[in-house]
Amino acid sequence: MVTEKDVEHIGELADIGIDTHELATFTGQFNAIVDYFDVLDRVQGDKTVIRDLSNVFREDMIEPSLSQEEAIRNAGAKEDGYIKAPRVM
Repeated sequence: MVTEKDVEHIGELADIGIDTHELATFTGQFNAIVDYFDVLDRVQGDKTVIRDLSNVFREDMIEPSLSQEEAIRNAGAKEDGYIKAPRVM
């Protein structure tokens, strides 16, 4: 069973602020999650599910495509034959 002290400790580890008026709510939610794991532990998982699966990928077929010049024709900014994007960092 998860206590309010446990919830405070978890909040400190996660570096999130949990107000004292939220402790009861979070404690109840944590306990509900832990209780659900108990339910999952009781599920019988000894049956093997057999599914008829097949590979849905198709063979690659080489087809004509755009040239580099055609591909960058409408680009706003170009540099050395490539699309130039703004710096992120």
